[in-house]
Amino acid sequence: MTNQNALKPVTPALHQDHDHGHDHSHGHPHAHAETSCCGSPVCASSPAADTADIPKGALLFRIPTMDCAVEESEIRRALEPVAGVKGLRFRLGERTMAITADDAALPQALDAIRKAGFKPEPVGDAADPATPVVPARIAGMSTGLARLVAALVLAIAAESISFLALEGKGFMAVEMGLALAAIGLAGLDTYKKGFGALVRGRLNINALMAVAVTGAFVIGQWPEAAMVMALYAIAELIEARAVDRARNAIQGLLALSPEEAEVKQPDGSWQTVRADAVPLDAIARIRPGERVPLDGVVTAGLSAIDQAPVTGESIPVDKTVGDAVFAGTINQTAALEFRVTAVAANTTLARIIHAVEEAQGTRAPTQRFVDKFAAIYTPTVFVLALAIALFAPLFMDWTWLQALYKALVLLVIACPCALVISTPVTVVSALASAARRGILIKGGTYLEEARKLKAVAFDKTGTITEGKPKLVESTLLDASGNEAAVFAIAASIAGRSDHPVSKAIAAGLKGERAEVGDFTALPGRGVQAALSGQTYMLGNHRLIEEKGLCTPALEAELQRHEEAGRTVTLLASGQAVLALFAVADTIKESSQAAVAELRALGVVPVMLTGDNAATARTIGAHAGIEDVRGNLLPEEKLGAIQAMQARYGAVAMTGDGINDAPALAQADIGFAMGGAGTDTAMEAADVVIMNDDLRRIPETIRLSRRAHAVLWQNITLALGIKGVFFVLAVFGSATMWMAVFADMGASLLVVANGLRLMRAEKG
Repeated sequence: MTNQNALKPVTPALHQDHDHGHDHSHGHPHAHAETSCCGSPVCASSPAADTADIPKGALLFRIPTMDCAVEESEIRRALEPVAGVKGLRFRLGERTMAITADDAALPQALDAIRKAGFKPEPVGDAADPATPVVPARIAGMSTGLARLVAALVLAIAAESISFLALEGKGFMAVEMGLALAAIGLAGLDTYKKGFGALVRGRLNINALMAVAVTGAFVIGQWPEAAMVMALYAIAELIEARAVDRARNAIQGLLALSPEEAEVKQPDGSWQTVRADAVPLDAIARIRPGERVPLDGVVTAGLSAIDQAPVTGESIPVDKTVGDAVFAGTINQTAALEFRVTAVAANTTLARIIHAVEEAQGTRAPTQRFVDKFAAIYTPTVFVLALAIALFAPLFMDWTWLQALYKALVLLVIACPCALVISTPVTVVSALASAARRGILIKGGTYLEEARKLKAVAFDKTGTITEGKPKLVESTLLDASGNEAAVFAIAASIAGRSDHPVSKAIAAGLKGERAEVGDFTALPGRGVQAALSGQTYMLGNHRLIEEKGLCTPALEAELQRHEEAGRTVTLLASGQAVLALFAVADTIKESSQAAVAELRALGVVPVMLTGDNAATARTIGAHAGIEDVRGNLLPEEKLGAIQAMQARYGAVAMTGDGINDAPALAQADIGFAMGGAGTDTAMEAADVVIMNDDLRRIPETIRLSRRAHAVLWQNITLALGIKGVFFVLAVFGSATMWMAVFADMGASLLVVANGLRLMRAEKG
């Protein structure tokens, strides 16, 4: 699988809603027929299924009863005949739909949605960032539950009369009345949606339940019809709440961002305003214990920030002037002032949420398999139920009522809700769990594919290493000199230079700094300056050779450092070399542990770098990587990935998402490091490690394996329960309400099993 995203420029796509009518794998839309939870095909190539960005003028509607892909599919199907509908976008987690339509077509479109059994509620302009969009709750949750409990009580009362075999027309009338009242309380929405689906020729769960309950009532099974409808409606409500927990898990991060921010006014005073009204470059202030309301760069103060909500880091990070802070993180020790660098709708936290919402909309391979299976399963069971109703009395010792009853039981079993819901809940739970740990997985496909990885390629700089030069060794070479004085001279000169190596030397040397005069850059060699009337040079090997100050002993020392991959800078006077300073890009603390964990998982680590071979081998040895390849150009890294794929199979590439674009594009999965606040890394990679911790890569593989196991546990559980009740329905004594109880019970079981993945592993 090729990741074309890595070669694309950064676009606003990450901040847009994902069109659930399409599957995107590495930027390639795969045209395929979606299926509802009852197996009816849903056209994915409808003109209304527009994948373009939401244009200005699109209107946003909240649909309270739209809580899964089933309802989305029904709305799409209802709108297909309406001319003038140009685009649809759905956010199931928020139960919202953005629609672009001609002025004349909009009323027709809304009327079609209402006829399909839904109630669209206007929210505002979908393309306007100021439009507040928050996760919706099921409308009337508490009153709805009370109504359904009342329906269940009435159904139990009707069952009691039947069970006690109370005779007489009065009891029969009471039994029928109680059953009818229970069906009315619990099943009106089901009947509306069900008959609407039947009119459109669709076999969804509402259609099947409407037919089954009506049939049971007609043949005199009044208490059972009432019990079936009440149990189904209550189970649907519980299931919807459980699914909400998975789908909105990542939305809980929204609550981490304060709604208000304290902003500095032009007159120097401070005023509390709404966070979504704070403009770019405004100066905001946070006190100890407060959450950061917006992304920004510190302009005053020094404090420790708990970044766990965004990056998953367990240890607070020190922040001072020039450091970035992220919305939703927690200020701990002192007041900070910062300049706002992103409006509320575009903070790192908001981008994480949008990215996971997009990922929730993609269909994982297992989910596509389940959808295809469901498309065959439901019509097959429906035809079988029809055959039993028509032909069983002719060939078996059954009455027509017995045959019809068994057919109605099969209609209840015919809905594969438990099967279809098992995959998205599991995938969403895993995505949410990963996001809480600072792992941003861009889709269910990558979540599933990660378990197949056999090798992981790492870039060196900024991936295995810190990516920042650091002084690792200082040596006094002039035996007659004073170490503290000599090092102070070097620090004073290095402090005047902007070169990264000089900055690393200045940062690594302590002590008093002297005033430097006659500071001069020596291009390609180093710098020269005067201190206390004496001229000193701070430069490289070439400069010392040109000055005739190199000795065999110094050459040997330089060779030792160069073989270790270090950059050497020498301090010299006009007569002798005084000191040697070795600078190197140090290995991350997490690199060795990550490599060891990958090996334990049976994954081969490989280093691909453009750095020289000697440096690469040294870094690789420290990290525990045996296969190290240096001096590679970008196109040579691409070739190396292709060779690894031929040798190992599925291969991941880990880099910064920019310089390693060809290799990231070729790899089966691209991991980008250090994504917090980096738009390019978020856009380019399939998986973004927000906190720069390489241990998150083996953690992703473990999560992928766990998710795959849970997916197949759920599929086996759902099909197993269906199979048992199928046999009982045909050859045993399964009742309709038992079938409903088993069907919805299986749905709740697979949802609960999938939710287990939301418990992030420790580490």
